[in-house]
Amino acid sequence: MADQNYDAIVVGSGISGGWAAKELTEKGLKVLLLERGRNIEHIKDYVNANKEAWDFPHRGRRTQQMINDYPVLKRDYPLNETNLDYWVNEKESPYTEVKRFDWFRGYHVGGRSLMWGRQSYRWSDLDFEANAKDGIAVDWPVRYKDIEKWYTYVERFVGISGSKEGLPHLPDSDFLPPMELNCVEKDLSKRIKEYYKNQRHMIIGRVANLTQEHEGRTNCQYRNKCWLGCPFGAYFSTQSSTLPAAMKTGNLTLRPWSIVTRVIYDKDKKRATGVEVLDAETNKTYTYNAKIIFLNASALNTSWILMNSATDVWPDGLGSSSGELGHNIMDHHLGVGAGGKVEGYEDKYYFGRRANGIYVPRFQNINGDKRDYLRGFGYQGSASRQGWGREVAELSIGGDYKDAITEPGGWTFGMMGFGEVLPDHSNKITLDKNVKDKWGLPVLSFDCELKENELKMRKDMQADAIEILTNAGVKDVYGYEGNGVLGRGIHEMGTARMGHDPKTSVVNKFNQVWDAPNVYVTDGAFMTSSACVNPSLTYMAFTARAADHAVTELKKQNL
Repeated sequence: MADQNYDAIVVGSGISGGWAAKELTEKGLKVLLLERGRNIEHIKDYVNANKEAWDFPHRGRRTQQMINDYPVLKRDYPLNETNLDYWVNEKESPYTEVKRFDWFRGYHVGGRSLMWGRQSYRWSDLDFEANAKDGIAVDWPVRYKDIEKWYTYVERFVGISGSKEGLPHLPDSDFLPPMELNCVEKDLSKRIKEYYKNQRHMIIGRVANLTQEHEGRTNCQYRNKCWLGCPFGAYFSTQSSTLPAAMKTGNLTLRPWSIVTRVIYDKDKKRATGVEVLDAETNKTYTYNAKIIFLNASALNTSWILMNSATDVWPDGLGSSSGELGHNIMDHHLGVGAGGKVEGYEDKYYFGRRANGIYVPRFQNINGDKRDYLRGFGYQGSASRQGWGREVAELSIGGDYKDAITEPGGWTFGMMGFGEVLPDHSNKITLDKNVKDKWGLPVLSFDCELKENELKMRKDMQADAIEILTNAGVKDVYGYEGNGVLGRGIHEMGTARMGHDPKTSVVNKFNQVWDAPNVYVTDGAFMTSSACVNPSLTYMAFTARAADHAVTELKKQNL
């Protein structure tokens, strides 16, 4: 059997877990990286990466059998034939819902770093100060100045392409050259900027896709097949970036098929001593010991582990002494926006399949724009030309029809809002001990919903989109609103929030669990509020910072 003793254990190998493994191994620690699912090796295991729609039996779409087998995944776009094995087997790993929550999970090495949308934005003090200013939940114990250098640190390794805009509420990153807006997007961007007198902006998305070779990885090939795994390593994932760096040190042991069931806690020392692991293939139980433990199992599974730990000391689990463990679930609410037709530009096209779109940064409740709700939203979207699948109203059969669809159709533009969700104590997860998964473990139960603030915001998310497109000259503009359900943004945050005080939070400003300071939580669970931008870059920055802190404290023998 492998060694049972390590300097550090990292639970979860997704975006934040990969970073924890990289940072701790590069600082000289012997690290055990535990992943509850199977291994996926870079390049070799991206079995569908070079396939086109016609290479799949059902052209990449969902089948009735898939709909029956994946009752949650079928609720939105992730259910399809092209990367089905990247998503959790829902029959093996169920959950229960007091109120609906769409939980889309990936249990394998790399986690959702293989399937993420790659949009990468810094927070500003507008976000870090918001809770204190608004009297919501608890105050963040950090500010932008505390995280700024760590944003830069991770960006230089990850490779974020984007444009410098000088917007104080959306700080610029350390960028690679930006991808290019297409001709319609450029014109709309200019019209929006002029009409709104530089108070609203449409920019190219800030994305973790390389626009030039970087850190031994090849630049983006404009295939837009990212979520099949990129054999070029052109987007940031655990497999393409942090795992090779950690392996290079010789200090990493990777163990897939390892379900961490609890953190082992010594109540006399008030420290964790290790973790208990259930082998997902053999059902045997193992114990691994370490001086420090990083929990990066994804926001909700990290809290599941904490809830299932130290129950002899705290009935609701390790980190529950504040009464906040499992509470304050957040996501980004979406599915609201507008679209329309753009006239002209018939002689223009664009290069390849850009794996990126436009971004309209938040403009609500800043710079004198006052709304009847707190916080705000941004938009993501793009302009494109219709393809061969469009309907040609005047033609339905024959040579003229075939000739018509060899040429691209008209231009359209669409954008969708991503709104901030406020932390609310009543939005929570608990352990449902009456329902067990394949391995006999209790599952999570969800009791959360959008509140009044988000519902008010959604009205403006549609109305503002219609207004912006109309004022930019888009024709036949229409608005839409889908189902506003938490989880659908796949940006789970909260349940083990950061704060100033152990009486009101689960972790401190360095991501240490107040009840066990050698346990660090650096995935989405620690988030105290959600902002309205994609959160993964912030997880990475906080993880690098926490790893640096952990090693420093370890050397001081404080852990």
